[in-house]
Amino acid sequence: MSDETEGVMLVAKLMAVSARTAPKAKGSDIISVRIASGKDLITLAEAMKKFGEENSLGFFIRDAGCIEKSDCCIIIGALPDASLGLNCGGCGFLTCREMLAAQKKNKGRNSAFFGPNCAIRQADLGIAVGSAAKTASMHNVDNRIMFSAGVGALKLGWLGEASVAYAIPLSASGKSIFFDRSIHEKKTQE
Repeated sequence: MSDETEGVMLVAKLMAVSARTAPKAKGSDIISVRIASGKDLITLAEAMKKFGEENSLGFFIRDAGCIEKSDCCIIIGALPDASLGLNCGGCGFLTCREMLAAQKKNKGRNSAFFGPNCAIRQADLGIAVGSAAKTASMHNVDNRIMFSAGVGALKLGWLGEASVAYAIPLSASGKSIFFDRSIHEKKTQE
């Protein structure tokens, strides 16, 4: 392992701390975190490609290429049944109980995420992901927040019961691998 790769792994661990300690509603933690490296990156990329092909989402296949080239990837998700009991209606339901009942009906669908989810808890997830990305930036590690890699990790069951996840692949190279990317287009026959 090169010095740069070791440094990136250290930053990934600091990012996990940033995600864990990010502010959360009522101070209760619903965040799940995992760091993937080595062969796990190939496994994650394959899951992303599969979902992208099944759902005609070319950017999943493009992003899988970035995952394969990354030094590591941190995945941050939120647990599904984490309503706050506030009945705020932000999720689209009048009560948290109604939202949780609808959520149970949707579990197991082959969608990217499953929900509905508590709007406040989704904000908690966004703050955790933002805090982690800020830590990568502070240490000059190339990174990009990816919906696609979060979905791949969920499909692999890497975050247990999490219903929503985002991933932040990390790289230390002469030029960021997360830019100048082209979308993989599925060719249609005429």
